[in-house]
Amino acid sequence: MAARSARLLIANADAPSVDRIVDAFSRDETYLVTCGHPDEALELSRTESFDAVICDAALDPRASFVARLRKARPRLPVIATAAGSDSGIAIEAIKAGAYDFLPQPIDGEELRRVVAEAIAAARRMTTAVVIGDAHTTDAAPGDVLIGRGRAMLEVYKTLGRLTATPVTVLIRGETGTGKELIARALYQHGHRAHQPFVTVNCAAIPEHLLESELFGHEKGAFTGAIASRVGKFEQAHNATLFLDEIGDLDLSLQSKLLRVLQERRIQRVGGREDIPVDVRIIAATHRDLERMVAAGEFREDLFYRLNVASISLPPLRERAGDIPPLVDFFLQRHGRELDIARPAITARALRYLEEQPWPGNVRQLQNVIRRALLQARGYAIDAPDLQKILRETESPSPSASADSLAGARDGLERLARHTLDRARQGEIAAAYPEMQELMEQALLTEAMRLSGGNQARAAQWLGISRFTLRQKLQKRGIRR
Repeated sequence: MAARSARLLIANADAPSVDRIVDAFSRDETYLVTCGHPDEALELSRTESFDAVICDAALDPRASFVARLRKARPRLPVIATAAGSDSGIAIEAIKAGAYDFLPQPIDGEELRRVVAEAIAAARRMTTAVVIGDAHTTDAAPGDVLIGRGRAMLEVYKTLGRLTATPVTVLIRGETGTGKELIARALYQHGHRAHQPFVTVNCAAIPEHLLESELFGHEKGAFTGAIASRVGKFEQAHNATLFLDEIGDLDLSLQSKLLRVLQERRIQRVGGREDIPVDVRIIAATHRDLERMVAAGEFREDLFYRLNVASISLPPLRERAGDIPPLVDFFLQRHGRELDIARPAITARALRYLEEQPWPGNVRQLQNVIRRALLQARGYAIDAPDLQKILRETESPSPSASADSLAGARDGLERLARHTLDRARQGEIAAAYPEMQELMEQALLTEAMRLSGGNQARAAQWLGISRFTLRQKLQKRGIRR
């Protein structure tokens, strides 16, 4: 968790509340400073470096403390709290610029989660995305776009054209190509760079929680809704909202998102009030949205609303010329991280890397280089080192062997023979649809078992949307 070594300022005059906050971070190596007066907190925020502020809204019911703090430190995230569940306090705090609002008494685990999320969000805002080369050494890990080929030059040119406009942008590309970096670059060079950059991964949040995450909820809207809660759209008012993996959004939520884009208003879950929002949307997906539209899995009208402007990131296999500078960059970065004075790679190892298909793209290449540095123990990385790592990472599981894979193929062939025999003897009409049904049933059942019933994870492994997965589960009678 990002809060483990964080520096937090607690602005709260209520001793029991402070004790609960301190106790929430007792397991972490967190540096905590407490104060009980708004002016003291403001002065501390100016003279000391903090990663986040946790403040009691009761210190200043009009939320002007939050506004003053945001003016003094615009990118310092503030988590506001208050006793009771009055939604008015929460709304005022968020309007004043608070990252989030939590009711008191504070739930320690929820506070730790929100603080970690806020710190990560602040880092995405403040850490510049550098368009550089292997000699760019001052950027944080994962924050450099590297590539000098024609395909990446087109990306840079499109990025330059779109940063100065407030239009909705759809970023497309395979997993690991750097879609989040492009989104952050759009934000950092855009007209709302002084406002928050709020992110939601539509594939990572369980479907039944995603609506509340996006639009917030009213007290009593569902079991466990003990207080009103603002959503990401309200947090991103007058700011930028990055919707990652938009292709995994459920059809019902697609309709509500379309309404927001058309009317610039939201309704919280369980609420009736229309809340105006002014949000710049940046969306990203690795899915083929045109195919999903044709299959009825993605709304055509929403697709055109999101696809006002687009940036397509090429896969690494289509820009092999960028592999040498990428490798050089990762060698230097991870060499420093692992305390390797002169990380090196042989010419044949570099040629081998240029010949690989890289289904995981730049992210996979980075992981392979890091593992190779660990295994090389200070010597130059050679092709056999890389071959071994790629074999290990491409195996279905660490323990999978050639014998077990051969056994699985034998079992599949026996099933095919048995199905064909049934068709030949007239027991079934045709072998192909029967075999297809058997395979789909087995694949879906196993995906749900391995994912522990997590549909988002299972759909990601299967390469289909959650909507398609849910339809297939219902059709096959497979329980979640």
